[in-house]
Amino acid sequence: MGRRARLGLVLCVAVLWARGLAAADEEGNQDESLESKTLSAEDQVKDHSTGTRVVAGQIFLESGKPDSQSEDEENFHSQEEEKENSLEELNSLETSNLLNKDLEEGEIQSTVLTAIGGTADGEPCHFPFLFLEKEYAECTADGREDGRLWCATTYDYKKDQKWGFCETEEQSNKRRQMQEAEEVYQTGMKILNESSKKAQKKEAYQYLLKAADMNHTKAMEKVSYALLFGDYLKQNIQSSKELFEKLTEEGSPRGQMALGFLYASGLGVNSSQAKALVYYTFGALGGNLIAHMILGYRYWAGIGVLQSCESALTHYRLVANHVASDISLTGGTVVQRIRLADEVENPGMASGMLEEDLIQYYQFLAEKGDVQAQVGLGQLHLHGGRGVEQNHQRAFEYFNQAANAGNSHAMAFLGKMYSEGSDIVPQSNETALQYFKKAADMGNPVGQSGLGMAYLYGRGVPVNYELALKYFQKAAEQGWVDGQLQLGSMYYNGIGVKRDYKQALKYFNLASQGGHILAFYNLAQMHATGTGVMRSCHTAVELFKNVCERGRWSERLMTAYNSYKDEASIVGENETYPRALLHWNRAASQGYTVARIKLGDYHFYGFGTDVDYETAFIHYRLASEQQHSAQAMFNLGYMHEKGLGIKQDIHLAKRFYDMAAEASPDAQVPVFLALCKLGVIYSLQYVREINIREVFSHIDMDQLLGPEWDLYLMTIIALLLGTVIAYRQRQHQAIPRPAGLRPAVPQQEPPPEHQPPQ
Repeated sequence: MGRRARLGLVLCVAVLWARGLAAADEEGNQDESLESKTLSAEDQVKDHSTGTRVVAGQIFLESGKPDSQSEDEENFHSQEEEKENSLEELNSLETSNLLNKDLEEGEIQSTVLTAIGGTADGEPCHFPFLFLEKEYAECTADGREDGRLWCATTYDYKKDQKWGFCETEEQSNKRRQMQEAEEVYQTGMKILNESSKKAQKKEAYQYLLKAADMNHTKAMEKVSYALLFGDYLKQNIQSSKELFEKLTEEGSPRGQMALGFLYASGLGVNSSQAKALVYYTFGALGGNLIAHMILGYRYWAGIGVLQSCESALTHYRLVANHVASDISLTGGTVVQRIRLADEVENPGMASGMLEEDLIQYYQFLAEKGDVQAQVGLGQLHLHGGRGVEQNHQRAFEYFNQAANAGNSHAMAFLGKMYSEGSDIVPQSNETALQYFKKAADMGNPVGQSGLGMAYLYGRGVPVNYELALKYFQKAAEQGWVDGQLQLGSMYYNGIGVKRDYKQALKYFNLASQGGHILAFYNLAQMHATGTGVMRSCHTAVELFKNVCERGRWSERLMTAYNSYKDEASIVGENETYPRALLHWNRAASQGYTVARIKLGDYHFYGFGTDVDYETAFIHYRLASEQQHSAQAMFNLGYMHEKGLGIKQDIHLAKRFYDMAAEASPDAQVPVFLALCKLGVIYSLQYVREINIREVFSHIDMDQLLGPEWDLYLMTIIALLLGTVIAYRQRQHQAIPRPAGLRPAVPQQEPPPEHQPPQ
């Protein structure tokens, strides 16, 4: 009975493994977009395994045992494992023949096709078969004008003339329609990817529309998003919703995720967080990475679900694994981050985007031989960002010019480009090594780090951990993040050095301060597993979230920014403030100070909600205490001054005004004006509270100014009166007129020649 159970278990595992391979092969042949990129079930399970770890983009095997474990215990475990392996081998010998036989029979049964019609209706197809001196291992449409697939039921078709169709006529028509739709889709995608002009992109979407009408799944996904956001197609949320529903019925994870977005945001449908959660969950189960990120955030913030840090960690880790595995030596595309609130509050402040005139100026300097301009433009085109599109051809040209002029930085980046390889620069470890050596000899940290990578992985040179460690240390000493990251990885995995988690943590922290994605990823892994640090789910989630937000889909931020500049909108004016209030609230929960102040402003003025001074006061106080915001302190001072949402207290108002002036130099002028106003109010309030007559009755003028104080007062009044009279007389003196000007004489009418009779 035990042997049968083991056999059944082995068969189940084998079948599941075969299906997984088939699904992986099928997905590998498709060109999926970023949004529809999925993770197989094997990848999702692999994330939770304790035997492997992904560190610095590489998978390292780990024993999972602490370093302090004794050698005797390790030997004991190894002996037990050997015993178990030997028993498994004996069992496998007994069942191997039966297993192979069952698998072969199952494989044969799965590949048998029955001929339909023809001269051998109902007979099994024979593979391979010979037709026109050529062997065919599968059904073919050769020899037929209608394109229907057929097969022979014997080896030699010419001799036996035994054949039949592999599909019904309906299946044939559907297959040919899908082939035509695929051709139309590929044509549209080719135009879309190769052109940057808006007119050509609109033309590409016409092809995609045609393919979508032919039920092509990927074309429907592209068209539905274009209709939702109005990209190159006229915005039509209702049509977009219908396409998403159709995609969802077909099991498209991307369609499920999008439908969840519609229900979450209430676009084209009545808002329902329950339905949104269902669609997001199905999209995530289908492997959609965006759906995983959404669920990770919802579990982290407790939006529509019970707050669960561990669930958030699971979702974010899956996405972070994908992002980390996609990071190359050159670092990938730069994510440009722009604060819209900063642009609104400070219109003159630089947003990080380079103006076209400034780019042209740098190009002019580069053409004139300015090496720094050449290196700067090369880096911009290599990574993209700041309004410059990624262009490896131009990056290579600029680096080449600067390297010929002897610039070590350009040599190092040329080494990185050759090390990675691209459509423009062929991969060559030897050429990369030459550039790295030249740059490293000149003391360049980028070259030193590249040379360390070459010795670490044996790229063009034999593996030498000591030299790798040496060059990484030199690069790290100069503050280069790649050197710090690789040093951390070597200490973490014990490669070339004794394993030291504290040193690894130190270098990962240094690299994360420079913004390296893999440094954030490795720190997240350490906090998630409690390796070298106390386990902290909250810290791990925040780090994994940071990694996820730097994936390739972050390029949409710039698309959204450009649409914002074009004043594109998918919500009505009456929904603007309530939706803004919702997103300000979510941003404030992540520690964004401006969002917290905006929440106070919305409740203070009643934007998207009722006027609520008490709630506004709470938000201002949180921003003041947690983020030390000068604006929040000033607002609290004003509310104390006016008694809005809190009891009026002029003394507390002055205190908050003073705190605002100390927190920010920019607040000193408004605080000075507010304090002047507060002083006047305080004086008036003081005068109002005292009895003036009673004050004057207690004043003894003789004692205060002397017995002849009235004479002094009359003298002062007389002097002031004389001064005023003298000043007035001077003003009334005749003002001399400029020469040549005389008063105009009114013209007299000429006497009439004839007087009327009297």
